[in-house]
Amino acid sequence: MTLTQSTNQALLDAQLNLLDNTFGYIKSMALKAALDLRIADAIEHHGGAATIPQIVDRVTLHPCKIPSLRRLMCVLTVSGVFGVQPADGSSELLYALTPTSRLLVGPRNLVSITAMSLSPHFVASYLELGTWFQQELPEPCIFKLAHGEPLWKLAEHDATFDALINDGMVSDTSFIMDIAIKESGEVFQGITSLIDVAGGLGAAAQAISKAFPHVEYTVLDLDHVIAKAPTGTNVKYIAGDMFESIPPANAVFLKWILHDWGHDDCVKILRNCKKAIPPRDAGGKVIIMDIVIGAGQSNVKHREVQALFDVYMMIINGIEGDELEWKMMFSEAGFTDYKIIPVLGVRSIIEVYP
Repeated sequence: MTLTQSTNQALLDAQLNLLDNTFGYIKSMALKAALDLRIADAIEHHGGAATIPQIVDRVTLHPCKIPSLRRLMCVLTVSGVFGVQPADGSSELLYALTPTSRLLVGPRNLVSITAMSLSPHFVASYLELGTWFQQELPEPCIFKLAHGEPLWKLAEHDATFDALINDGMVSDTSFIMDIAIKESGEVFQGITSLIDVAGGLGAAAQAISKAFPHVEYTVLDLDHVIAKAPTGTNVKYIAGDMFESIPPANAVFLKWILHDWGHDDCVKILRNCKKAIPPRDAGGKVIIMDIVIGAGQSNVKHREVQALFDVYMMIINGIEGDELEWKMMFSEAGFTDYKIIPVLGVRSIIEVYP
């Protein structure tokens, strides 16, 4: 290869990377279309593998769009959402569920949290990202810049959007808590009472209670959330504001909460957590489930998703911190020690001690 050929190939490789990043949103929108059409459900109905005619038989699709569906499935297969292989005795291709698309079917699927992240409320907000960088922090956040009000305010008066958020959180919680209890259930052992702060409809508390039924569980959240809380469970629900006070408990649980806020707000929440629990020698601790940038696996995909999540949280002026940032917050809030347990993929469990 000549120097000129080498230089040209380098330019073409650079253009390929640029195009891959430019059209990355097409992969997201293809996934959203798959959710809207319930393609994974259609494939599962046929035993986990189906041809285009079989998929069409189960989804709402105008016949003129069948050629376009084949093109959509091409994107979804090269991105790994579905698998593809020739069908026996047919010219049709057979599309199969992969480990990724199996997360879109079954009782503990991740459809709601995926649909939430791909909803227009979230996607449209990032069109303002460049504008947001030119404005002074902390307000307006990206979401408010795009929609005229903060995310939490919109959820208070828009029942559909509120349901989108709550359903998304329940979806994620049902999935991740089962893994958390199996992989690191010892963090909940020895606890006599636990309060799930901003715990929504109580999915996390209910999951923990099945594994540790002797513990007294309470969920703290805002009025409009608690108003929709289920009945007939062994979880108690209290309406309140974590920035004002947190009811006393042996342990405080914060699942995907602190990343919603900036440093100073996180310190306020953590100080209230510290007030709510007994000393360490009496079993007091805070259990956090969140991302610690740099913790866990070192492969490229893992690091990329952590970085994407960090920018994702800019939508509400939140942050995914690295260990140093977490340590600074714990210290400012008056805690003396912590332990990071990176057992949840891109997320970790953090035990924090007074």
